[in-house]
Amino acid sequence: MTAKKRAVILVSGGLDSATVLAMARAEGYECYALAFDYGQRHRAELLAASRVSTDLGAAEHKVIPLDLTAIGGSALTDDKIAVPDHSDEGGIPITYVPARNTVFLSIALGWAEVLEADDIFIGVNAVDYSGYPDCRPDFIKAFETMANLATKAGVEGHPLRIRTPLIDLSKAEIIQRGMALGVDYALTVSCYQADSDGRACGKCDSCYLRREGFVAAGVNDPTRYV
Repeated sequence: MTAKKRAVILVSGGLDSATVLAMARAEGYECYALAFDYGQRHRAELLAASRVSTDLGAAEHKVIPLDLTAIGGSALTDDKIAVPDHSDEGGIPITYVPARNTVFLSIALGWAEVLEADDIFIGVNAVDYSGYPDCRPDFIKAFETMANLATKAGVEGHPLRIRTPLIDLSKAEIIQRGMALGVDYALTVSCYQADSDGRACGKCDSCYLRREGFVAAGVNDPTRYV
């Protein structure tokens, strides 16, 4: 029998990454889920990432410890900076974590080489998102170019792809795709400041986008709120 093609999937425990994992599985990939304990405000999303990986049949679930609190600069990694309520004001919000996706993709790239996987999936989105610069198509394209210059696999003619299946989808479309693939969104946690039980605040940008997505999709919101 031919071995399944392998892919590394960045899994945060949130709605988007759960959908991406389901999409990769539906494409026939053997999925290797990668989560990061980077000093984020709560552990609930790491527990959610593990639940999602198990539920969607990941071949392996790996958690990499990082300490992004050492540089801070974000409401998600510095306890002295409050997570703001949702706002329609423009600009890059204080919940942006400096270099987060660059660091995460770099480590995913290393694991992909070890696994001899040609694909890395990440749930970035350029439609319903909070304005983060490392969620844009230009960033993904540039990182993929760099990855194929920086790796043994790329130099030897096995180019690696950064897959972003959600990049052009609205939150409602993401939810609809996930529902069709059997994603149990009750397992996920999206809130920037969920409590130790995984209950959402209902006030932050992430809660707002998630709630509006379920409304627009016409799907019951399974989120547990404080």
